[in-house]
Amino acid sequence: MRIECSQEKIKEAINLSKHILGKNMTLPVLSCFYIETRKNNSIIIKATNLDLGIEIEIPSKVEEEGSIAVPGQILASFIDSTSDNEKSIKIEENQGNIKVITSRNSGIIKTLPTDDFPSIPCIESDNKFTLSANDFVKGLKSTWYSSSISSIKPELSSVYIYCEDEFVIFVATDSFRLAEKKIKMRKSKDFGQILIPYKNIPEIIRVLERINGDVEVQLEKNQISFNYNGIYLTSRVIDGVFPDYKQIIPKQSLTDIIVLKQDLINALKLSNIFSDKFNQVNIKVSSFKKCEIRTKNNDIGENTSIIDAAITGEMIDINFNYKYIIDCFQSIDSDSVTLTLNGMHRPMIISPISDKTFRYIVMPMNR
Repeated sequence: MRIECSQEKIKEAINLSKHILGKNMTLPVLSCFYIETRKNNSIIIKATNLDLGIEIEIPSKVEEEGSIAVPGQILASFIDSTSDNEKSIKIEENQGNIKVITSRNSGIIKTLPTDDFPSIPCIESDNKFTLSANDFVKGLKSTWYSSSISSIKPELSSVYIYCEDEFVIFVATDSFRLAEKKIKMRKSKDFGQILIPYKNIPEIIRVLERINGDVEVQLEKNQISFNYNGIYLTSRVIDGVFPDYKQIIPKQSLTDIIVLKQDLINALKLSNIFSDKFNQVNIKVSSFKKCEIRTKNNDIGENTSIIDAAITGEMIDINFNYKYIIDCFQSIDSDSVTLTLNGMHRPMIISPISDKTFRYIVMPMNR
């Protein structure tokens, strides 16, 4: 194989793919980029860890066809270290090695047999839809932190995606808290349900957030793929049933607390200094204009923060995990939020004042 391509394009493709490289010691080829020439003067760069796979096609001057499997981190480090002033990079294969050449540098890297490189699933399905890549990323970012990090129940260590009316709905829960985000579709299509593994979400976000435009999503029983302008990304999906989460969402409200988001964040951060090993924070309402955020640690001391609030309904005194509350503010752009409570031992709903497409449910803690 002998090729020459734009330094900017190969650098971008490799930086986008390198996080998907595998680290399987029994199958070292997973730590390699598979680079293959195409007859239309382009090359395909592939990487996979068996859970995720990516293929990126970039234009290239192909002087001699072929394919190679080259250790990914070595190639990525070499190309990433080349000067931005370089216009092109040449790659030449010779007797089990490749030579990477720029105008000022050259390096020789040993390769691995290409026969061992696993194939990346190619999905050709009728079950497909188109969605803004930015919207898909927003749905994932708004919810994925609520997934369980344990793999005991795979359906909980995932983001659940489904269609309802004119919305694509993203949901994640670890059974202690739940995040739900609705994204409006321009073209409604019922594609069933998708369960994307939690551990795959960061790399899906990393790839899709670089795309400005619509991405084509295709579904099969065990795979989902994203296709856009020479970028093809595929992920394993979980074959399971997500719990009927709507049953735990309170249907009525006994207490509504409206506060400025930043006031609540500041109070929670201060209270966390004094929280116990269970991250317990107490929310108390004893008037219609003030909300108390309290924590106590027998080894350190205690703290009470009073924040202005607009309160309707009953007075309440209830405990929550501090971390579970503060996590959700990364998904809220609104300046004000509503805390909706339905009595002791019942979950709290946190929702932005100006955004009806996001809600976050937190289970209370026992004293």
